[in-house]
Amino acid sequence: MFGKPVSLFSVFGFEIKVDMSWLILAALITWSLASGLFPEYYKDLPKSAYWWMGIAGAIGLFLSIIVHELTHSIVARHYGVSMKEITLFIFGGVAHMEEDPSSPKAEFMIAVVGPVSSFLLAASAFLLYKVGVYSGWPVTLTGVLNYLSWLNMILAVFNLIPAFPLDGGRILRSALWKWKKDIRWSTNIAAQIGSGFGLMLIIMGIFYIVKGNFVGGLWWFLIGLFVRAAAQSSYRQILARNLFHAKKVRDLMVTNPVTVPRAISLEDFIRDYVYKYHFQAYPVVSFGRLTGCIFLKQVASIPREQWAQHTVGSVAVPCSKEITIGPDEDANKALDLMNRTGNSRLLVVQGDELEGILSLKDMLALLSLKMELNDMEKKT
Repeated sequence: MFGKPVSLFSVFGFEIKVDMSWLILAALITWSLASGLFPEYYKDLPKSAYWWMGIAGAIGLFLSIIVHELTHSIVARHYGVSMKEITLFIFGGVAHMEEDPSSPKAEFMIAVVGPVSSFLLAASAFLLYKVGVYSGWPVTLTGVLNYLSWLNMILAVFNLIPAFPLDGGRILRSALWKWKKDIRWSTNIAAQIGSGFGLMLIIMGIFYIVKGNFVGGLWWFLIGLFVRAAAQSSYRQILARNLFHAKKVRDLMVTNPVTVPRAISLEDFIRDYVYKYHFQAYPVVSFGRLTGCIFLKQVASIPREQWAQHTVGSVAVPCSKEITIGPDEDANKALDLMNRTGNSRLLVVQGDELEGILSLKDMLALLSLKMELNDMEKKT
């Protein structure tokens, strides 16, 4: 959401990343706990104690979401679904699946384990809270434990709502999939329910804003927008996977792409390429061979008056694996790479030869055409 997620650490082979928008959530949680919830329930504590409790509560939320998403990832890996990373952002966390589960059972098990883990965390925190109260632990500790027990209970219940892409929506999809034997139809139904639920949250948010609860209303409004958008995109994603299934990158790539000679100056590069094609990155070639890539941010780091003195080759860098793919790779793998890295154009490379360009724009255009044809078929 806010730029490229930052990698924090790895657990059981899964990379934990955090989007910068998560800092907004952490700050809001810390502030609301320190200035509202904890002072209301635990009176006459030093102000600094409330802030330490707020920070501990935010860290507890962070760890709770990681555990929730880790259980999804571990079970997914057990069922052969590739999941390499978990990203935390302003609305929670997401475990990135590189493919859909292969069966309704796998979908159900992957989905249900998340809320189960949250229920277990809630029970564990509540048990520790009770032990702490009877043992005379500091209220600053028992207060945070009590908060975490309620927090995880709410996370579990909210995620069980049968609205895609929430866990409950995935459980619903698994049941429909088991019944109809059609994952596309099942996803469509679950996504429509999710979209409707998102709209309900948006309306509820507007209601709260009108009633004067601006912060709470805005929060529900934004969550509703996210749920609605995620639900709608989930159906497009399953259509894309079906459409690009069994297709190779070479089937979708554009041959003879725009390339930049190593020897031209940065001044010529800006005038003849950037102003004309408006791309963020360009492949650099020499005698027909791919020698590197040049990005606009590299040019921006060089003073304008020096552009005529530098060649493209002098500032080009090796093309990373995040923007390259082989021509015989699956098209869905390319789509996953784009989604994971945020790169909308991939260089199709064989050895040191540039064979073409695969763009998200072209893939989405094909998907849009497919959806229009499906709608036409339904009407006839």
